Amino acid sequence: MKIIEERISILELKKMAREMFGDMVKAVVDVEKNVMALGGELHSDEESLLIGRGSKQQDLWGINIYPEVKGDGWVEFDSLINLRPAQGNRTRGVGDPKVRKKINEIINDLVER
Repeated sequence: MKIIEERISILELKKMAREMFGDMVKAVVDVEKNVMALGGELHSDEESLLIGRGSKQQDLWGINIYPEVKGDGWVEFDSLINLRPAQGNRTRGVGDPKVRKKINEIINDLVER
């Protein structure tokens, strides 16, 4: 697993995908610190890594990145760590459009496509 604070190439993401799940990389994005963790087997592993570095759980959202997919469909908002009834998120997705937008902005800043 690694924490991404500076740009990573799409080629590196593709390599990670092949090594882990074939076509997908799990990621957890910190919407306050503008960083993400990649390469865990479970989103909860990446979540723990970020919390250990000072992130707050309420700022962390799990996603899946499909580096071979073109356009907006390359990010899937689906993770068990996203189930947060206390924050008003009652699904594995990310219900708040502002949070989804922020996640996309962070990914677009950190991944060189």
